[in-house]
Amino acid sequence: MIDPKLLRTDPDRVRRSQAARGESVALVDELVAADGERRTHIARFESLRAEQKAAGKAVARASADEKSDLLATTKQLSADVKAAQAAADEAAASFDSLMSRLGNLVADGVPEGGEDEGVVLETVGTPRDFAAEGFTPKDHLELGESLGAIDMERGTKISGSRFYVLTGVGALLELALLNLAMAKATQWGFTPMIPPALVKSSAMEGTGFLGQAAQDVYHLPADDLYLVGTSEVALAAYHSDEILESETLPRRYVAYSPCFRREAGSHGRDTRGIFRVHWFDKVEMFIHCRPEDAEAWHEKLLGYEKDFLEALEIPFQVLDVASGDLGLSAARKFDCYAWLPTQDRYREVTSTSNCTQFQARRLGIRYRGENGTEPVATLNGTLCAMTRTIIMLLENHQQADGSVAVPEALRPYLGGQEVLVPTA
Repeated sequence: MIDPKLLRTDPDRVRRSQAARGESVALVDELVAADGERRTHIARFESLRAEQKAAGKAVARASADEKSDLLATTKQLSADVKAAQAAADEAAASFDSLMSRLGNLVADGVPEGGEDEGVVLETVGTPRDFAAEGFTPKDHLELGESLGAIDMERGTKISGSRFYVLTGVGALLELALLNLAMAKATQWGFTPMIPPALVKSSAMEGTGFLGQAAQDVYHLPADDLYLVGTSEVALAAYHSDEILESETLPRRYVAYSPCFRREAGSHGRDTRGIFRVHWFDKVEMFIHCRPEDAEAWHEKLLGYEKDFLEALEIPFQVLDVASGDLGLSAARKFDCYAWLPTQDRYREVTSTSNCTQFQARRLGIRYRGENGTEPVATLNGTLCAMTRTIIMLLENHQQADGSVAVPEALRPYLGGQEVLVPTA
């Protein structure tokens, strides 16, 4: 959540942020009113509680004749305090409910607009000219099936539509990507993690995935647990309700986990192959840091993502994501879109978000600095989303004979293999 003080000191800034997101500006007015009511009830409760304490002390000092009246007064005050406490709790719950719907403040400089209005900041690498090479590129599914790497038919038989099985070299390719990603992240100072893929509602809500994104979340009602759509959830909640010492920051984590998404609202989109699926594995970076360092860490996370894609020799673009496509928690987001030859366009493969202190306030993660305790800043960044990265590798590195060249950086993790060849 945002700092509640901003609602009182600069509500117009919050209104501008909501408008940029394409979300309700009226919500800010409701919050300002709810905050005023909450503070009024808290003040009344504290005033009555002070009276109650003073009356209790007076009873202890009173004579026998005075005690009867004083006891009647304390009894009434006790009832009034109880009622005031209930009213304050109700007002606080109403305020918190409204606050849970309010997005993070959009950072200065973020381009305004919706999903298709992000600004291209950089283009890295040049897409291959397959026509000049004398052949038409095959899509990832045709390549994957001929390599014995992807089995959609049996994935659907096992689990339903938008599921798959990585087989043979496909499974080895994911493990190679995992090992390359973890090796790089470890060199960059990240602590490797394998966190739970099932989390409590507090973790999902704290990271902002039970608001706008709730329709994409898988819930297990019998256990009241949620399947994560990203290990960002577990890594953020790892330090929930903790106070971290300033000198231990930044905390850098990198996690490998399965990710589950309903893909609600995407019916009919990218249904072929493994581009848009209900389950995939991912390597995710996460940072807990001092707020003043968050912007610099955001640039570093983007740099790591770019480094990984360049190592895989995949052309890509960097986008500054528009305000209407940030999601609840991000103040700013950079996406990397890799070149997909058979679609003749760039498609999203990684994303890095600066969530400032938004998630930390919701999760109770603070650090102890020179001026006492305050919420840390949190940031996340995808290093490798396996299915989409495999797609880009197959399509960008395919050869005319149906084989696929292995980028040099990946070869040590594939037993030195330089080329993936079709199976008989």
